Amino acid sequence: MSARDELAIRRSIVEACREMNSVGLNQGTSGNISVRWREGLLITPSGLPYERMTAEDIVAMQLDGTCEHRLKPSSEWRFHCDIMKARAEVGAIVHAHPVYATAFAICRKDIPAVHYMIAAAGGPTIRCGAYASYGTADLSKIALAALEGRKACLLANHGMITTGPDIAKAMWLAIEVETLCKQYAAALQIGKPHILPDDEIARTLEKFSSYGPQEFEPSKQPTGFMRFSARGENG
Repeated sequence: MSARDELAIRRSIVEACREMNSVGLNQGTSGNISVRWREGLLITPSGLPYERMTAEDIVAMQLDGTCEHRLKPSSEWRFHCDIMKARAEVGAIVHAHPVYATAFAICRKDIPAVHYMIAAAGGPTIRCGAYASYGTADLSKIALAALEGRKACLLANHGMITTGPDIAKAMWLAIEVETLCKQYAAALQIGKPHILPDDEIARTLEKFSSYGPQEFEPSKQPTGFMRFSARGENG
């Protein structure tokens, strides 16, 4: 990949961060995003408001956690690096604190199969991992366990993580997970939600092999791509 590709990815991370706040996935600077790059990753810096962030502010890191940049990487760099080391198929990671997903994380509840779209997260549940202090090796281990066989998870009293082969799909999944959490919260207020059986989710998973946003070359990422939702396709 060329320097032009790297610049395009850096710009897409900045755009995704701003989109993350504008669609309500996150508030302030608490979320973070990374994209696999060469032998390491590109990740958002720590504590920099998204409206002030530029492509040059994105921090390049090796997967062992080393970096050389005028800014510090996100305080959650450790689980970004560890997820990418453990999961070769992951090309991008989104971590955010959206209201509904975080509320379930505060209650330390898994999300069951209340809607077939849970299959987008890789299985019949979205697990909520145990609690550990942010930025720690313990939290990284918890995140990896909660993501086993999944593309998304919650972290107790913290927020959500979503993964994807690229930034568009990781962002799309973050929106889908928060939407699912909103629906589950509403259903709990109305009555007792009916949970779809595992075999139905297995059938849905087979259909989801090509579900979600289309893939684009890094230098051809469209603007506004995070607003896309696959729910509009057939349900």
